Amino acid sequence: MTRDHRDWWSFDTPVPAGTDYGFSLDGGPVLPDPRSPWQPDGVDGPSRTVDHDAFAWSDRSWRGVHLPSAVLYELHVGTFSRPGTFEGAIAHLDHLVELGVDAVELLPVAEAGGERGWGYDGVDLFAPHHAYGGPDGLKALIDACHARGLGVVVDVVYNHLGPAGNHLGRYGPYFTDRHVTNWGDAVNVDGPDSGEVRSFIVGNVLAWLRHYHVDGLRLDAVHAIADSRRCTSPRRSASLSPPSPPTSAAPSSSSPRATSTILVSSPPAGPVGTGWTRRGPTNFTTPSTRR
Repeated sequence: MTRDHRDWWSFDTPVPAGTDYGFSLDGGPVLPDPRSPWQPDGVDGPSRTVDHDAFAWSDRSWRGVHLPSAVLYELHVGTFSRPGTFEGAIAHLDHLVELGVDAVELLPVAEAGGERGWGYDGVDLFAPHHAYGGPDGLKALIDACHARGLGVVVDVVYNHLGPAGNHLGRYGPYFTDRHVTNWGDAVNVDGPDSGEVRSFIVGNVLAWLRHYHVDGLRLDAVHAIADSRRCTSPRRSASLSPPSPPTSAAPSSSSPRATSTILVSSPPAGPVGTGWTRRGPTNFTTPSTRR
């Protein structure tokens, strides 16, 4: 691997979908890719490549859902059906339609330690949980939701990572001791070299939109994402510019939606602006990136 001017190490080689791989840092043990798309053997196993364009989406005519007025159904994949999987959840979607639900809000589905849990200890943020059915299982669930007129919001956690299988800190300054959280080391979004950390988070947002066709994201505990670089009200709108696509990019069924909504959540105490007593859209339009 060669090192570039931004201290990124890279090499170019053909890697077909379904290839298991990992990285050894300075001769140490093989670790999963921080941007691993699939962890079929859990948080400490090898990463596996995925061809996201290979999935046969049927939602090309889907135009999204108006989330600010939507009736959301909070759905924990592991307990929503007897199998506790993405596939198992599909069998019960018609019931949600009959209830009058407009969109499902999936509790965190990123890869976390163990087979079952709330999901808030995720460590491989780009990889849907293997025990639920992995990348294709999540795509099938979202495709089935859209076929029934249901939007999909995914709960994401960017304020900390879980303890089991958390190898991210070995790759760079992703965490900081300048701030503290109640759940683990704080994510470095405002300290030295935090620009790459912020790009990592934005890249994860784009992955959910592009590869999984989600209609929105719910950001967990944004009060614990400490950013001293600038202070803005959570009610303030922000316009973020999308990145320029690669020169070889072509439109496909996995292209991002025109707009999606990001929902944010803060502690249930205090007036709006210090700690929300309600949850609502912040008018962020996505796909987006910030460098």
